[in-house]
Amino acid sequence: MSVSTSEKEARPASLAFALLVAIRPLEWTKNAFVFAPVIFSGNLTSPPAVISAATAFIALCMAASATYLLNDVRDREADRAHPTKCHRPIAAGVIAPGSAILMASVLGLTGIALAFTVNRFTGFGVFGYLALTTLYSMALKGVVILDVVTLACGFVLRVIVGSVAIGVQFSAWLVLCTFMLALFLGFGKRRNELTLLEGKAIDHRPILGEYSPQFLDLMMSVVTTAAVMSYVLYTMDAETIEHFGSPHLVYTSIFVLYGIFRYLYLIHQKSFGGNPAQALYRDTSLLLAVFCWIASILLMRYL
Repeated sequence: MSVSTSEKEARPASLAFALLVAIRPLEWTKNAFVFAPVIFSGNLTSPPAVISAATAFIALCMAASATYLLNDVRDREADRAHPTKCHRPIAAGVIAPGSAILMASVLGLTGIALAFTVNRFTGFGVFGYLALTTLYSMALKGVVILDVVTLACGFVLRVIVGSVAIGVQFSAWLVLCTFMLALFLGFGKRRNELTLLEGKAIDHRPILGEYSPQFLDLMMSVVTTAAVMSYVLYTMDAETIEHFGSPHLVYTSIFVLYGIFRYLYLIHQKSFGGNPAQALYRDTSLLLAVFCWIASILLMRYL
């Protein structure tokens, strides 16, 4: 049977779209943590610092997409049993595993090379991030609790990369707040997977058999308290007040609290929260809380 010209022309476009979906550009919002040191250090008005942070951001996006491709290749059989992940291009058979691995190699190496153009510390940071996320995909995602801790360390690495990219010392408070918030998101993601898949959870991700909704709720309660207290203590720290030139940063914790409460509401009442990036895109209230928090930080730091 002959293939029409229109069908031939549609295939490359469809493959290109599948590749775009496979690298998950919507997930790149997680790499925005790289800009936190720029904002909090007062370098947002410095073009060289912004350019360095933006370059690091692009490098991290490439490294993250490389990891997503490798992860989808490894989990393609399990993803086919998932109600939403079965539509991923590799699981659906649109992209061949060999092609995905080749693209992941190109993205990973390009991301590392780009990071080294900023400085060697940024290059090593992006390389470390790629190594950590690859190790997670290959092994650590199957170790209870350590799987979520590894994801949280990935967020911390983003902040550290942002700091070394602009040549400022990263704040221990900022690292701690990031780590606790990432733990909160990670345990929330596990809970969503567990409740969404119900009896098929173990078939999709064996490690979910080590968790229960009750246990995850307890862990989320602990890290929620730790995250909020870490942020409040950071805003009230004498060094922070001196750095910002204002004691009023503590009031931004209102938006932090609301954002966390809203996310808990989405997880428990709406059975949504398996993907923090998608939750941010889809929930207007959550997006507004983040916007207000960022706006308040910018106003206090720069005006």
